[in-house]
Amino acid sequence: MEPPWELELEVRRHIENCACPCDHMGYGNYMDYRVAPAAHACLCRAITSPHAHAAVPEGMTFPGSLPDVAERCGRWAPDSLSASASGSSDEKPTPRRPRWRIALAALVVLAALGAALALPLALGGGGRATPEQRLTTIRRMLRDSPLVDGHNDLAWNVRKFLHNKISDFNLSAGLEGLEPWARSRWSHTDIPRLRLGQVGAQFWSAYVPCGARDRDAVQLALEQMDVIKRIVEMNAAHLSLVTDASELLDAHREGRIASLIGVEGGHALGDSLAVLRAFYQLGARYLTVTHTCDNRWARAAGTSGGLTEFGRAVVREMNRLGMIVDLSHAGEDTARDALETSQAPVVFSHSGAAAICNSTRNVPDELLRMIAANGGVVMINFYAKLVTCGERATVEDVVAHINHVRRVAGVEHVGLGAGYDGIDAPPEGLEDVSRYPHLLAELLRDPDWSEEDVRKLAGMNVVRVLRHVERVRDEWRRAAVLPGEESAGARRGDCVYGPA
Repeated sequence: MEPPWELELEVRRHIENCACPCDHMGYGNYMDYRVAPAAHACLCRAITSPHAHAAVPEGMTFPGSLPDVAERCGRWAPDSLSASASGSSDEKPTPRRPRWRIALAALVVLAALGAALALPLALGGGGRATPEQRLTTIRRMLRDSPLVDGHNDLAWNVRKFLHNKISDFNLSAGLEGLEPWARSRWSHTDIPRLRLGQVGAQFWSAYVPCGARDRDAVQLALEQMDVIKRIVEMNAAHLSLVTDASELLDAHREGRIASLIGVEGGHALGDSLAVLRAFYQLGARYLTVTHTCDNRWARAAGTSGGLTEFGRAVVREMNRLGMIVDLSHAGEDTARDALETSQAPVVFSHSGAAAICNSTRNVPDELLRMIAANGGVVMINFYAKLVTCGERATVEDVVAHINHVRRVAGVEHVGLGAGYDGIDAPPEGLEDVSRYPHLLAELLRDPDWSEEDVRKLAGMNVVRVLRHVERVRDEWRRAAVLPGEESAGARRGDCVYGPA
């Protein structure tokens, strides 16, 4: 059917002046000719302009000659257009499209809206989407929002295999085919796989073994921090050393993997707050208060006793500096004391839920509730022995830990801290750093997990903790809180030198 503005003038005027309700053989009745259609107005504006020929889109044709159509526009356009085209504004109200056309357009719009709303729901959970669709959703999400992992031990493998001599170490080329990395069950990380896993930020561990306690622990920590920074500098096209939440997000927007340093093992301080401050100045942004051994001020997992007064002073100084307190490896009493002392959120950088795997390295429900009250995050470890308390684990087993922490503490208090390169039994399906998106896609099978929930788990919870820790630091600076000067007490071999 031709549009109503193509009717002869006499037919149009007959319909406008006819009071009968019939549709005049499909051309409508007088009610259909009350308001000018927007499309007609736009067309007339183009045709009656001084540049009418240029305004007509290429390939578009009109019934009759261009002057004929312009003449109709002069008669049918709204007053402002008609006046410019014919010099008169006395025409009757101009027509609009027949109602069936409006109804059809409305149905098309509603159908489009329905499809737009249904697609996110289909991809967002409940098992309705295919695995490929869920993975596509996750990959899109990780382009916009960073995946932050709390713990990676690559630097320790560099020390073991290369003795920190990295002039020929090409992390960007991949390590899967290179010896000794290729045959090591402890190697899961290189830049190609980090890129496949869409890792947005990584805490690299400056690990200090317990055997260095009371010996060369401080030196070892400094050397590990140094090698992390050199690896980042050598791979500046992919990695960026960052020290706060803002820099982390900036690096992610620039397409680089934000690299943060965490010192693992409180014995690395040498019982000195001055060393703690030096570590912070060198870029460390968390300290794991113990490893598998006690130190003079904190007790490790599986041992009784909490923080000493000096240990509480360490926590307060970390709050003042803006360094995150990490309680992975800490005993329950130590973790409880740290949570009660800290004025800023804390983390467990690579632990699990004790209710799922009853290991002393995992977090019991009482501490999960304290973490929620503190604002902190438990970052789930992928080590099979901490996931299932056995030699094997699967993606679904890791999801069980995530869901338990969510149920007890809330979705704002769970994150990821796989522990790659420091574990020799990763779960099936999570064999290396390339597999994070598959874990997140698995969560989307569950209708309880929205895309926003997954975004929090993947990294935004940790970004929130960083920001809160920085806010406490800034508040203490404004309050002019002075650096701590507490001492852990005399140590074996300590000497006090006087003037000669």
